[in-house]
Amino acid sequence: MALIDLIQRQLDDNTVSQLSQQLGADPNTTRQAVPAALTALLGGLSQNVQQPGGAQQLDSALAEHEGGTGGNLATLLGGGSIGSQGGGILGHIFGNHQPAVASQVGQRTGLNQAQAARLLILLAPFVLHYLAKQRQQQPVNAGAGYAPAGGGMAAGPAGGITDILNGERQRIEQTHPQHSGLFDILGNLAGGLLGGRR
Repeated sequence: MALIDLIQRQLDDNTVSQLSQQLGADPNTTRQAVPAALTALLGGLSQNVQQPGGAQQLDSALAEHEGGTGGNLATLLGGGSIGSQGGGILGHIFGNHQPAVASQVGQRTGLNQAQAARLLILLAPFVLHYLAKQRQQQPVNAGAGYAPAGGGMAAGPAGGITDILNGERQRIEQTHPQHSGLFDILGNLAGGLLGGRR
């Protein structure tokens, strides 16, 4: 199941209420903003794995999230450390472009920039736990090199995570085309996401 489908299934009234309270936004706006925030997070990760060494870095980060209890969004939201955990993840994904990304998400969803930034923070751990699970379910041979996003899949962690992210992007473009433009915006950020954080 794709990430966008999995999280939509978990957006029951209770979970949306939890998110809304933490954002200070109304439930309808919150529910509609989640796909855009997911698109931004996956887009940032996709940009990062196209940088030299980026896929290997992400693969190492995902290894740290394997075996956790991150499959349930409501459970993650109830944890006290999600704010600091999510903030750290965003720093690795977007670096100093975080305000620009939050602004783009806000413009597309009706959230203000602070609310959009908070939503990204809350969803980031869930996204990494999901990708870590996908990584476990698609074992590959270690030791092979990085496969560019536009090319064939390499046998190895880098090729595996690139393939997973490409699949998630295609799913969003099919089911939520109104948000797919975020991929292009992220790709056009000056300096690139990975390099821009230094």
